[in-house]
Amino acid sequence: MSRLTRRQLLQGGLAAGVAGCAGFGGKAIGQAIGANDAVRVAVIGLHGRGQSHLASIAHTEGMRLAGLCDVDPAILGQNVEAIEKHGLHVPAFADVRKLLDRKDVDAVTIATPNHWHSLLGIWACQAGKDVYVEKPVSHNIWEGRQFVRAARMYGRMVQSGTQARANPDVIDAVRWVRGGNLGKICYAQGTCYNPRMSIGKVGKGKIPPGLDYDLWTGPAPLKPLARQNLHYDWHWIYDYGNGDLGNQGIHEMDIARWFLGYSALPPRVLSIGGRLGYDDDAETPNTQLVYHDYDGPPLVFEVRGLPKSSQYRTSKDVWSHSMDLPPGFVGPRGIGVTVVCEGGRLIVEGGGQAVVASDSAGKVMRRFEKKDRFGLGWTKGDHYIFRSWLQAMHSRKSEDLSADILEGHLSSALCHLGLISHRLGRTRTGDDIRQQIQGNRLAAARFDSMKDHLQRNGVDLSRPQVTLGMWLTVDPAAERFVDNDAATALLRPPYRKPYVVPEIA
Repeated sequence: MSRLTRRQLLQGGLAAGVAGCAGFGGKAIGQAIGANDAVRVAVIGLHGRGQSHLASIAHTEGMRLAGLCDVDPAILGQNVEAIEKHGLHVPAFADVRKLLDRKDVDAVTIATPNHWHSLLGIWACQAGKDVYVEKPVSHNIWEGRQFVRAARMYGRMVQSGTQARANPDVIDAVRWVRGGNLGKICYAQGTCYNPRMSIGKVGKGKIPPGLDYDLWTGPAPLKPLARQNLHYDWHWIYDYGNGDLGNQGIHEMDIARWFLGYSALPPRVLSIGGRLGYDDDAETPNTQLVYHDYDGPPLVFEVRGLPKSSQYRTSKDVWSHSMDLPPGFVGPRGIGVTVVCEGGRLIVEGGGQAVVASDSAGKVMRRFEKKDRFGLGWTKGDHYIFRSWLQAMHSRKSEDLSADILEGHLSSALCHLGLISHRLGRTRTGDDIRQQIQGNRLAAARFDSMKDHLQRNGVDLSRPQVTLGMWLTVDPAAERFVDNDAATALLRPPYRKPYVVPEIA
């Protein structure tokens, strides 16, 4: 997937639409938004995905940029300067609490590190703002449920940043598969095969000048910076991020669950993996297999972050819909979802860049072609999901949201479950792990493929390096673990005052 740089977004997408963002209306916050009123939106977190939020606001007719917020003064200043060059002056804040006090802001988008997502979202709901929140919507399972409750209690329209839910091609494909056109679904597999290089082994870093590190840390424990880069590399530290499961993988986890039609957590979950191939300051796995053992078809998810990938077989090779697949079965090239059915399979590449169904012999049955009326290319998902958020803010009906906060919570929770299983596991040799899971043919086949990937990258599986996670039993209705105090403790870590996620009744 090609990506625009921050400079291109500021000079292109933001600059092109920024003139349409100027000015403010006069209605009081909390009033229903009229059909002809522009929704005044502020962006919280301007590094990375926040740039896409700015561009989406600029390109969505009916939205108006009303504020900027970032704890890093350099990043905040760069964005203020870029906007002012085009004649737009909006309030700018380092402390989000001052932004949320504004009465001339109707809604906010959140693109901060993960550990702030739910707390900021709940604060925004309590302040009468509608919310668009980046994935994952939470940093742990408990706070995600509080976020859902806050959205309902305060009547706010909260959209999750899983853009594929708004992609017309993926929507059509879900209906088509669940309509039985490929027969019964056997399982769904998400893949995040995305090389991630080492972040280095330095053990310390420098806080950017002028940045309030206490505020950046927020609800997490206040610790010295133990990695070189404050920004982005937080993804791989448990206190702030959720690894590639919660970074890229959440998109594919959500699509897979959507196809399967599950609206709750699985009764059982297992993780296998680790941070392998290099030693650095990061903590989360770069290689992982997560098996969500639903009572119906299972959901399997794989992360591979090392550079040498296992080679897929071609579509001419034998392919089977059984639970005894060969390690190199045909699937997405890197990031995507494979829905395996009795009569064939459907592959979603990269969140919907390509969606193709084929029969069990590999013959293409249908291609879900792009229905891009706007000529937006890869940004189509961003555009459509902001449009559905705008529609819901006008109608005040959460069913108008493409990715309601409840859907975001459930898919984020699947990522959290996988990491909890991993964190409670023990390192084993490859043979030990294979023996432990040999009764599950699908899990064993996917582990064999993982072994091939690791061996290609020089990982010695004769040594106990890979973590066999703990099989966890879950009460899906209560979203709690059954008879496991260690796992339960990871559902709701302690928060640091005053940045405490409130318990919503």
